[in-house]
Amino acid sequence: MTDPRHQYRLTVTREFVAQHYLTVPDPEPPEGEVHSHQFTVEVRFAGPELGEYGYLVDIDAVESTVDDLEERYRDALLNDLPEFEGLNPSVEHFARLFGDRVADAMVDPNPEALAVRIWEDDFAWASHRRALDG
Repeated sequence: MTDPRHQYRLTVTREFVAQHYLTVPDPEPPEGEVHSHQFTVEVRFAGPELGEYGYLVDIDAVESTVDDLEERYRDALLNDLPEFEGLNPSVEHFARLFGDRVADAMVDPNPEALAVRIWEDDFAWASHRRALDG
């Protein structure tokens, strides 16, 4: 196992507005009604080694993936998307699901970890971390 004190980190961020409504019993208004949030997504990779050209990850590839995800979620009603089927569209679930799609698109073997933090407006955030197989 590598020493976590000696890791490179790379973060890509995007901002977009999306809508949702919570599906928990008796949500406080306006949470039970369709409403919008300004989401800020931070996608962070970590790993102890750089690749042949001195990169942890190919930032162009990461930006392309994050751009595609921004396009998918921008102005969408999260409740209507198939990945949220059967889930309360909380910011916690959103962070994991966003990370699932980033991880699925990864081809770079250098990063060992991926963390996705999603800010809901500018006062609350949730994150999800996972190991990457490389």
